[in-house]
Amino acid sequence: MATDGMTTTKSSERSGALQLTAAMMLSGTLGIFVVESGASAFNVVFFRVLFGALALGAYAFARGYFRDHGLTLKKLGLAALGGVFIVFNWVFLFKAYEATSISLATVVYHTQPFFLVLLSAVVLRERLTRTQLGWLAAAFAGLVLVSGVRPGDAGSLAGIGLALLAAVLYALSTLVTMGVTGVRPHLIALVQVLVGIPLLLPFTDFGAMSGTGAGWAWLAGLGVIHTGLMYVLMYAAYAKLPTAKIAVLAFTYPAVAMVADWAVYGHHIGLVQALGVPLIVLAGLKVTLARATNSAPAPAARPAPRTAAPAAADASPTATRAASTA
Repeated sequence: MATDGMTTTKSSERSGALQLTAAMMLSGTLGIFVVESGASAFNVVFFRVLFGALALGAYAFARGYFRDHGLTLKKLGLAALGGVFIVFNWVFLFKAYEATSISLATVVYHTQPFFLVLLSAVVLRERLTRTQLGWLAAAFAGLVLVSGVRPGDAGSLAGIGLALLAAVLYALSTLVTMGVTGVRPHLIALVQVLVGIPLLLPFTDFGAMSGTGAGWAWLAGLGVIHTGLMYVLMYAAYAKLPTAKIAVLAFTYPAVAMVADWAVYGHHIGLVQALGVPLIVLAGLKVTLARATNSAPAPAARPAPRTAAPAAADASPTATRAASTA
């Protein structure tokens, strides 16, 4: 019996690892879809949330997630506030793609864990340890290397600033969404993209979309593939994987983004920048794993992953803190 249980657990983890790897690979191609759509950042995000809401809503309805959803007015408000941050996070990240390159913007964007640590220290009064400060310093050194290779390139510097702002907004969204417990993350994500529709409506230039043509396919892909399918794969994986494995596999995203940017557009980072990338990635991984270890409940307190109620990773946003996705 014990052997059967171990075999089932290993099989579940393998399945989860494949699902998360697929989700992160999809995430790594997101920049290509944004650029190929030919639309402005605000237009791209508006249609991403529109198509994404349709995809996530259809999936949630088909799975029966609207029954016993667990949402209260307070949780709905927190999810909506998180949606405000996440939607504008996408806007600034996509603007960063325009100002610099997908590779550079993606690497800088992965400073999210450090902003989450700093915001938690300010808002939640969490104590910063020497180890955390050390990794923050390492990440800052990596950021200097990544951004300092072309000091005269105003576009790259502007792109780096936009990517940093996107990272701050992502961290704010994560911090706010931490207060939404007992709700499936699919529904939280659905609330967030639904909020984006009226929020972005005043900034959307529908007149500019008249000549979009094939760009509509790329925009639909952003909603259906990168917001619907990708999130479904991620949340399925979170229910099967330990946080450490989630954190490690999450870095498939920037790796694929850099390869895709080179393969499609011929963009690549320079030698000095390349020295900063592992510093940011390693420091991000260490900080993420440290937070997960400190906040993880005792094993006895974890609910069984296969019950009538949502699994732990399905019912709360905790798992989403282990992976950074656009």
